Amino acid sequence: MHWQTSRFKLELSRPCVMGIVNLTPDSFSDGGQHLLLSEALRHAEELLKQGAGILDVGAESTRPGANPVSLDEELARLMPFLREAVRWQVPISVDTYKPAVMQSVLDLGVDIINDIWALRQPGAEHVVASHPSCGVCLMHMHRDPQTMQLQTMEGDVVSAVKVFLDDRVQRLLSQGVDVARLVLDPGIGFGKSVEQNFQLLAHPSSLMDGGRPWMAAWSRKSSLGAVLGEEGAVPAPSDRLSASVAAAVLAVERGARLVRVHDVKATVDALKVWQAVQVAGTAN
Repeated sequence: MHWQTSRFKLELSRPCVMGIVNLTPDSFSDGGQHLLLSEALRHAEELLKQGAGILDVGAESTRPGANPVSLDEELARLMPFLREAVRWQVPISVDTYKPAVMQSVLDLGVDIINDIWALRQPGAEHVVASHPSCGVCLMHMHRDPQTMQLQTMEGDVVSAVKVFLDDRVQRLLSQGVDVARLVLDPGIGFGKSVEQNFQLLAHPSSLMDGGRPWMAAWSRKSSLGAVLGEEGAVPAPSDRLSASVAAAVLAVERGARLVRVHDVKATVDALKVWQAVQVAGTAN
């Protein structure tokens, strides 16, 4: 199994770790830590040294209740970093839902568009369909970042996510987008309750029915804090390392081919142990 992107054909026979680079002042976990260009580049280089196979760069927070940023502001945050990072010859993903941002970063040479709206914003499908080979990650989101946690999903969340993602895949295939360019993300935390998020982790088989790889993005999320909390005290996102690594390994064990994480080294180390077990299990 592979993922076709702008410059790279990414082999996914082994799970790939996507390292998060937030260029935002208000992301839920590490907002404001990498606002200076030099700091962001240094952080990205460190993630690569730790074993990240892809860098996922975002310049607008999509945490629950986050306010949108303007097109000009998002580009002002992104472009100086990307102009340098695309020279490193490593896969670069940009986390955006704005078609104009997609077009600008793809023109610069970025490899992947990671869209929480699954290309539902007007013009987004056209940008991707017009590109010959960029990778796309399609995520499920209930409602929008401002309202998604005010009223979470109802009913069978696993089936609903499957139907949505299947529909988005078919929509892009009908526009000539090669299926090898697509990765799916069930959208942990995006309009789901704690229980629903864990249902998606426990029952991922339906996400793989279409044969496309799927990505798990559990890193430091509030559902992990909810199960860790004791007597009403919920640990801060930065104190959810062990839980984040556990969720990543569980997702890979259940078929995820990519994990999007803040803590790259710990996740890479844990997956090395997991891989050693897989090898031992197949030995004669």
